[in-house]
Amino acid sequence: MNRQKIISILKEKLNLKDIYVTEDNNHYKITAIGNIFKGLTQVKRQQTIYHPLVDMITENKIHAISIKSYTLEEWDKKSRITYIKK
Repeated sequence: MNRQKIISILKEKLNLKDIYVTEDNNHYKITAIGNIFKGLTQVKRQQTIYHPLVDMITENKIHAISIKSYTLEEWDKKSRITYIKK
């Protein structure tokens, strides 16, 4: 499994504006941005990301995942705060 495959699967299955994936020995960090997360709890957001990847997780192609998910509004706010801190 590589990061491009994860990006491709998530873009195909979910309505995301942006997705960023970093990889370190089958450990992946996923940042997903889209209004698909609007009104969802953090648990539901993670389940939304896990669902399209469940086969790869159970087949041990993905060992560990760290997920951060944002609505467009949350991402915009986070981006402005990060920019101000720099």
